[in-house]
Amino acid sequence: MSVNTQTYGKAHAPGKSVTTVTEEREARPRRPAAAALARLDPATRARIEQAVLDIFSEREFHRVGLIEIARGANVSLQTIYKYYGSKEALLFSSLDSWLSRLAARMLDHLQGIEDYKEKFRKVFWVTLDFFEKNPKVAQLIMSSVYLNTWRKQENYSNPELFGTFMKVLGEGRARGILSAEVDEKVLLDFLFGFTARRVQMYIHRGMKEPLTPQANLLFEMLWRAIAVPPKSANGSARHGVRQQPRAE
Repeated sequence: MSVNTQTYGKAHAPGKSVTTVTEEREARPRRPAAAALARLDPATRARIEQAVLDIFSEREFHRVGLIEIARGANVSLQTIYKYYGSKEALLFSSLDSWLSRLAARMLDHLQGIEDYKEKFRKVFWVTLDFFEKNPKVAQLIMSSVYLNTWRKQENYSNPELFGTFMKVLGEGRARGILSAEVDEKVLLDFLFGFTARRVQMYIHRGMKEPLTPQANLLFEMLWRAIAVPPKSANGSARHGVRQQPRAE
């Protein structure tokens, strides 16, 4: 399908991103209405989201033009504007869709697991496995997502994904398994910080070694940091920390 758009009257090198007059008119990002996206053909939406992933994961946000996304998805530029409204809205809507797939996988894998530690282990493993199998999602976040802009989006909170994490953390706190010394959000920050660093370095190091083979070892390290330490026979906490001698 051909894409027609008005461009500035100056030469552009082949293969370079073209900035259109239409894009320049976008004064502020507009959030795509859920009702509008619901009317978009699922196959078309899938092509758009795949084009977003392929292109934004390779180049920074400001180096990508909507005309490229339209061509990559084989849709008109008018379709992009009709259902998404702006480049920012398109990017964050697509990212939200990919992260929702992670949430769906997580919920599916948690079914039937009763032991809390194993439930938490599964959350950690599924996260690493998702980014190992979908590295472009991580690359997109690293290259094109500006956190200050993302946090202003309504879909930033992604209740499916973050709600699942908070539910698991809340259960651990309620059962006295996880540390109550800090807020649940701090535990979430600790988990995300650890996981995000692993994924980021996986990308930076050329994805030569998969993320999941050491998942259990890494999880045990993480678990020791956030779980309430078990009690020894004399009632003192055991976490490999040497107890201070009592004063005589």
